[in-house]
Amino acid sequence: MFCIQCEHTIRTPAGNGCSYAQGMCGKTSDISDLQDVLVYMLQGVSAYALKAREFNIVDGEIDSYVAKAFFSTLTNVNFDEARLIEFIRSAQGYRNSLKVRYEHACMLSGVAPEQLDGAATWDLEEDKAALLAEAPNAAVNRGLASINEDILGLRLLCLYGLKGVAAYMEHARILEQTDAEVAAEFHRIMALLGNDPTEMELLLATAMEIGKLNYRVMEMLDLGETNKYGHPEPVQVNMKAVKGKAILVSGHDLCDLEMILQQTEGKGINVYTNGEMLPAHGYPLLKKYPHLVGNFGSAWQNQQKEFANFPGAIVMTSNCLIDPNVGQYADRLFTRSIVGWPGVKHIDGDDFSAVIEKALSLEGFKYDEIPHYTTTGFARNALMAAAPAVIDQVKAGNIKHFFLIGGCDGDKAERGYYTELAKALPDDSLLLTLACGKFKFNDLEFGDINGIPRFLDVGQCNDSYSAIQLALALAEAFECDVNELPLSLILSWFEQKAIAVLLTLLSLGIKDIRVGPTAPAFLTDNLLTALNEMTGLKLITTVEQDLADCLSA
Repeated sequence: MFCIQCEHTIRTPAGNGCSYAQGMCGKTSDISDLQDVLVYMLQGVSAYALKAREFNIVDGEIDSYVAKAFFSTLTNVNFDEARLIEFIRSAQGYRNSLKVRYEHACMLSGVAPEQLDGAATWDLEEDKAALLAEAPNAAVNRGLASINEDILGLRLLCLYGLKGVAAYMEHARILEQTDAEVAAEFHRIMALLGNDPTEMELLLATAMEIGKLNYRVMEMLDLGETNKYGHPEPVQVNMKAVKGKAILVSGHDLCDLEMILQQTEGKGINVYTNGEMLPAHGYPLLKKYPHLVGNFGSAWQNQQKEFANFPGAIVMTSNCLIDPNVGQYADRLFTRSIVGWPGVKHIDGDDFSAVIEKALSLEGFKYDEIPHYTTTGFARNALMAAAPAVIDQVKAGNIKHFFLIGGCDGDKAERGYYTELAKALPDDSLLLTLACGKFKFNDLEFGDINGIPRFLDVGQCNDSYSAIQLALALAEAFECDVNELPLSLILSWFEQKAIAVLLTLLSLGIKDIRVGPTAPAFLTDNLLTALNEMTGLKLITTVEQDLADCLSA
């Protein structure tokens, strides 16, 4: 195996990348290799989806499938061999179907079909051994001997950024938001990467195009969430246990949470969010359920301890799954959609009765804990409503600076930087946050500035669009460029969604972003230098130095 897509990547003097029998995330070499085969086959599907579009052949089912299957290869999503092999077989069937339709359209038009190569012509046997035998031809570092590491790094920046886009496309699709033009651009970039480009300028430009594509996808996702559940409103969420039977919902999927709430009404079961699901409490159509009682636990990397201590059933709706056997809760864990772990029950369809039965059979919490609250729900509409008051306080000199500190959480000790940074912010600044990075400091008290809360939780990583809209609105109000605002972005990354969001910010021209706790292992020193020269992107240093630099800019 060779995998270098997340912050857990093994780094040694001999080279970076997980290239052993098992990766740091827990996936085996077989799982990693099957994921590579799937990605390469999906690039072949995209190649023919693009050609078919020349004859107005657009298959929405295939468009959605490619993004969904691509999502299954993100970090901490699918560890189930059988499910991955099924994805590969389906991808090959879809590619062949598009090829037949494309060639038939060519024949009817009297033109010769273009002869594609690479993944577009890849024919695979269906058994596992044969698929694994082909894995070296699909490895993400294929052809490394003939290119330099900078080119490989740029290919991987694009590939992993596009994986993040695919995840957001699937989140949007579940909320009935699809767009044929978005899908066409996605296929174009997938097909391009499947042809192993070697031009640095092309790859840098492609990275920015991926960022622009993700901005459009996140706009669709925002529309889907707010159309279905209303605009989030600021709300206090209890972070402690409530007596009674319990179900814990983790991941990102609001639709799954809604169905669980509907199906548990009147059954004496309390429902809790976990991790990135915390912001769900702000949506009017979700918080109306009285048995959505609070949030249990914190960020994804703590689940083996927190899930083990949760006395109920657990549902993982999207990415962020880690080995449930460590905490011995696999028998009460359920996976959904693209998520999978061998031996863990997978829920297909919309019937959560198995989850409910498991919750009723378990003890639940024996007593109420003393409540402790955090506030969430400062998404786009709430931020826009507060903007005039914020602008007045800026003009009065009471708010001097804005900090966006957010992104992925993780278990490295260096991530304590984000806690210490939040504590060190001056009292005349506002702190915006999003994604699970918030759990580094959302239990702290920040107070307010003349009624405006200093701590503003924008929501999931899915809600990055909201934070961007606030920045654009402030720039418009002050008649300046976003980069002229007293705004500092200090981000934490772990996996591919964070890469997609970073590319979005860079593609919008936002400069001088700081990222940490370390640089992605696939970015060489030369690439980091190039990105710094293009965009001002830099790594975090110390709290004192970074804070001084931000405030003096």
